[in-house]
Amino acid sequence: MKRLWVALSILGIGLALLIANHERGNTFGLANDSFESLVSLSAIAVLIGSGIVASRRQFGDTLRMAAVWLLIALALVSAYLYRQDLENYGQRLAAGLLPGRATVITDSEGGQEVVLHKMLNGHFQADVQVNGATLDMLVDTGASSVVLSFEDARRAGIDTGALTFSLPVMTANGQAMAAPVDLADIAIGPITRKGIRAVVTKEGQLDQSLLGMSFLSTLDFLQMQTDELRLRD
Repeated sequence: MKRLWVALSILGIGLALLIANHERGNTFGLANDSFESLVSLSAIAVLIGSGIVASRRQFGDTLRMAAVWLLIALALVSAYLYRQDLENYGQRLAAGLLPGRATVITDSEGGQEVVLHKMLNGHFQADVQVNGATLDMLVDTGASSVVLSFEDARRAGIDTGALTFSLPVMTANGQAMAAPVDLADIAIGPITRKGIRAVVTKEGQLDQSLLGMSFLSTLDFLQMQTDELRLRD
């Protein structure tokens, strides 16, 4: 039994080292793929050895025990090999359970996409970082620019007292007066932009800020499906 725990320890330590050295690409001078094979073979060798040494056990019990630990070894190695797919799946599942949560998916080439799931009200919305503040914004391809409510502009550190509300804009509540501003930075997931033009509406004239085309038009890819909105930097 002690040797079986040794095998499990080998797998656990090997997995931890692989994760820690993932960015470097090598562990103890070996490529991570080679080190992974070495760890797997070492654990299997210990399992086989423990089965042979445990001569007091019946052959059937020994074989079943070895099979169980072999499955554990394969599960740990598979979790490491497919960790990126598992992470993407976890994020997609969380986004499906919590609509409006931005999910970042990494493809096989290392490209990243932000995926939004449609809310129960039929709209797409997400938490957007504006000047370091997190704002709940509605994605609106019909809005020519980013539109901030008066309250959200204040949260984003904009000096609302110095704004001049001279620009007429159309909102879901009808026409409103807005003030043009430049946003220092705006980000959704890993997609970040600086110096984006936006407008701020007068107090009480807009219920929710809008992520409009002054930001969306800078993206390389925007695809709206039935229940998903995909954004690519």
